[in-house]
Amino acid sequence: QVQLVESGGGLVQAGGSLRLSCADSGRTFRNFAMGWFRQAPGKEREFVAGITINGGSTAYANSVKGRFTISRDNAKNTVYLQMDSLKPEDTAVYYCAGRNSYLYSSSLNEYHYWGQGTQVTVSS
Repeated sequence: QVQLVESGGGLVQAGGSLRLSCADSGRTFRNFAMGWFRQAPGKEREFVAGITINGGSTAYANSVKGRFTISRDNAKNTVYLQMDSLKPEDTAVYYCAGRNSYLYSSSLNEYHYWGQGTQVTVSS
């Protein structure tokens, strides 16, 4: 059974950094491409970043490109999202998601497993 648990969210000032983690307690993490999504109040959930099964390829939303970095450690069943130069508009609940495929997708409908989310708040 796949169970994704996010951690690392919190309150940070604009320009600061946070690192989110998403751990899978199951044994099949290395079979999933992983993605990070976020949802701000009153807005739809949107793609932030994705990474392939082996970490060899990544993709980012234009709004975070150059500031956020996705990575994974298959030995630890964990995917990370390093967030630097944070802006108030990055405030949202951040979710990790697993897709039973080699390749990530920017469409949330193509992911099979979701974490419960972690709140990130960036103050100005």
